Amino acid sequence: MRLWVGLGNPEPGQARHRHNIGFMALDAIADRYRFSPWRRRFKGVAAEGEVGGARVLALKPLTYMNGSGESVQAAAAFYKLEPGAITAFHDELDLAPGKVRVKRGGGAAGHNGLRSMDRMLGSPEYWRVRLGIGHPGSKERVLGHVLGSFPRAEEDDLAALLAAVAEAAPLLAADRPEEFMTKIAWLMQEPR
Repeated sequence: MRLWVGLGNPEPGQARHRHNIGFMALDAIADRYRFSPWRRRFKGVAAEGEVGGARVLALKPLTYMNGSGESVQAAAAFYKLEPGAITAFHDELDLAPGKVRVKRGGGAAGHNGLRSMDRMLGSPEYWRVRLGIGHPGSKERVLGHVLGSFPRAEEDDLAALLAAVAEAAPLLAADRPEEFMTKIAWLMQEPR
């Protein structure tokens, strides 16, 4: 069992915010691989499915970003999962829109969802799929940028990114993060 966690905020009015790109990525994966319907579990909503032969529990915490770790810890404890079996999909200011990086461990870099996970899991040694949202240019504009919706002009690129993440997901499930990133980059270059 692998636990794939999308980080975001549960308010319907925040659904299209950049901070919720983790939720969006899990929705794209769950739709593509026909996961079970979402249902309330572990202080969030969860759906189960299979990606590339691997059993995956997709989890969207409903505890708000700052409490994401409560939901993740509950699911990890229930399935007796080590941090290495957990992957968090989250927004990343330090990557250009459309760029994706995968790494294991590291710091929270000011991301409250990751900080909460680190605290509740007692370890930062889980996988992170960092989904680029770009930086607004100045520190004063970060909050509004992160908590702002994707503009209409970026909708096509966002849809292409989410589709590419879903298509490449079997490589992530097979513990081939480099190939996962390469496939996404290749798919994002294809003419649309």
